[in-house]
Amino acid sequence: MTAPIGVFDSGYGGLTILKQLRRRLPTRDFIYLGDNARAPYGSRSFDVVYEFTREAVMRLFSMGCRLVILGCNTASAKALRTIQQNDLTRPYNELITHHAEGETRPAGEALTLEKQGYRVLGVIRPTVEVVGSLTKTRHVGIVATEGTIRSKSYSLEISKFYPDITVSGQACPLWAAIVEAGEAESEGADFFVRKRINQLLEKDSQIDTIILGCTHYPLLMNALKKAVPPGVRIVPQGEYVAASLENYLQRHPDMAKACSEGGTVTYYTTESPDRFKECAAMFLNEDIEVTKIKL
Repeated sequence: MTAPIGVFDSGYGGLTILKQLRRRLPTRDFIYLGDNARAPYGSRSFDVVYEFTREAVMRLFSMGCRLVILGCNTASAKALRTIQQNDLTRPYNELITHHAEGETRPAGEALTLEKQGYRVLGVIRPTVEVVGSLTKTRHVGIVATEGTIRSKSYSLEISKFYPDITVSGQACPLWAAIVEAGEAESEGADFFVRKRINQLLEKDSQIDTIILGCTHYPLLMNALKKAVPPGVRIVPQGEYVAASLENYLQRHPDMAKACSEGGTVTYYTTESPDRFKECAAMFLNEDIEVTKIKL
């Protein structure tokens, strides 16, 4: 049985990832789940982010998804590794009670989620893998939520691939809220973006590449271009995550066969569907239908 690819985010930011996934893989089906009722995740503890993310992933699995993309930097930083190491290695029946179309697994079945072919991927590693080819000075900046910066996930991952690269991070606590308030093109956005970029460059004036470590931030691109000095590259994640997923499916033909192809997208939110539709229009530039669910 084939099923859509799941994309999870704490709110709306993951829609920028979904947009690039659809552009790169137009024939694939997707389910997008936004936990808007409990957003933002950025300032929450590791334990809380893990629990919330785990609930969403298992819900997407129960909807039939074999592959889930965490289109959220905070979830990728604070929950991905634990889900991969702890939850995917547990028996199937401990975590999922039903599958798509009401299919149930035999009682006592001991096969783990991993052996059943379930996978969860994040957005940090695909960006990290290419950063070495983007920077010339070998000095890289990260702008992200407080939680992502505090986790040091980017610094740790970059050091594994490119130990010669110096990484500096800057938390930008208001940026996502500015985007969701529809103020991305305002003078206020210009002020707060410039303030954080200046703080980042004060930490390291040799930075020539800045990774947007939050999926909301591509909507601030105009403000970022005004704030960033000439010659400094701004790196949104979407295109790299999409290219990485395409490559992953090519390298894993069994997973590629398990992911359905109809070019459809289904949207779910844990908050108000009307509010979600309003914000989604900003991120996707299209009108969508969305269903409210509980986790």
